Amino acid sequence: MLRILKSADEYMGFINEINSDPDFSDPMLDGQEQIRCNLLDAPDKPSHQLWGIFEKEELTGLFAFLILEEESYLEMLAGLSRNRKAYEEMLFYLKENYCGFQADFVYNPQNYLLHELLCGEKTEFETEQQKMELKKDVPYQSGHQIILYSPQYREQYCSMHSKDGYWTAEKVIDAPDRFRIILAIENHEVAGYIDVTHKYDENEPYDVFVKEEYRRKGYGKAMLAKAIELNKPKNMMLLVDVDKTAAIAMYESMGFVKAAGKNSLTAHVRL
Repeated sequence: MLRILKSADEYMGFINEINSDPDFSDPMLDGQEQIRCNLLDAPDKPSHQLWGIFEKEELTGLFAFLILEEESYLEMLAGLSRNRKAYEEMLFYLKENYCGFQADFVYNPQNYLLHELLCGEKTEFETEQQKMELKKDVPYQSGHQIILYSPQYREQYCSMHSKDGYWTAEKVIDAPDRFRIILAIENHEVAGYIDVTHKYDENEPYDVFVKEEYRRKGYGKAMLAKAIELNKPKNMMLLVDVDKTAAIAMYESMGFVKAAGKNSLTAHVRL
C-alpha cells in the first residue's frame, strides 16, 4: 500500500540500512546534506511528495519525487527499496496519477530491481555516469577570458545551451540562488559555458559546453579552474560518462579522482 507521508524522520533506520547497501544505495542520497535536501525536507516543499510503500505495517519502500504539474514533469529525488513489489507499486501509482508526464529517474546502476522494471517500459537510458570528487588543489593559469554571466550575453548563452532536461538556460538564469554561470569569451563572443551549483556543501558543474570551433584549446579547463576557485572552501564533485576517457583524464589533471561505488544511471520515461 502506498501512503503519502508527512515525515521520514521515524524511518531513519530504514534509510540508513538501504542506503548503505552497495546494490541499492541511492546516488541522490550521497551524504547527509543530500539526504536532508532530497528526502527529509520533501514534505515541506509544495512541489515535492514523499511516499512510503507498506506491506501491512512494514515499510518496504521510500520514495521522494519532484512533481511539476504545470510542466507535466516529475523526477525521482530519492528511491530506497530492496523489494520488487515496492518498485512496481511506485511505478503503477505514477502511471495512474501522472499519465503523459515525463519522468526522470537517477539511480544506482547496481539496482537491478528498478533497472529491470524500467527496461520493461519505453525508457531512454543515458550512459552510466562516473562520479569524481575534487581531492587535490592543482594550480592552473590560462590566458583565456573567463567571466561570470552578464545579461549582455543572454542571447548567445541561451542559443547554445542544452535543450534537454529540466534545467534550460532560462531556468538556470532565473535560479541565481542555486547556479553560478561561468562563460568563456573570445572576441566578444561566447565560446562556452559552465552551469555550476554554489549553494551546497558539495557543488557540481551541472552542464559544460564549448562550441566546436573552440574545442581542444583549453576553454573547458579554464572555466573549470574558475569554478573551482570560486567554490572554495566548499567541496566539488562532477559526473562524467564512464566511456569518456579523455574527459576523465582532464578532470584527473585538475585534481578530481574517481569515487568508487558512486556511479549513477539516468532513465527518461514517458508515463
